[in-house]
Amino acid sequence: MDILFLLIPLSLVLVFAIAAVFWWALAHRQFDQLDQAAQALIDDQDAA
Repeated sequence: MDILFLLIPLSLVLVFAIAAVFWWALAHRQFDQLDQAAQALIDDQDAA
């Protein structure tokens, strides 16, 4: 039972840290144009 006094706050800190990193990634537009690299392989003009 005493371990819960450690694990619950630790898990909350971990959740907030993950949420902060995700929010930072969204704010810095890390998830924009996810298919751009894949499309560049398909549209390669030098291969032909």
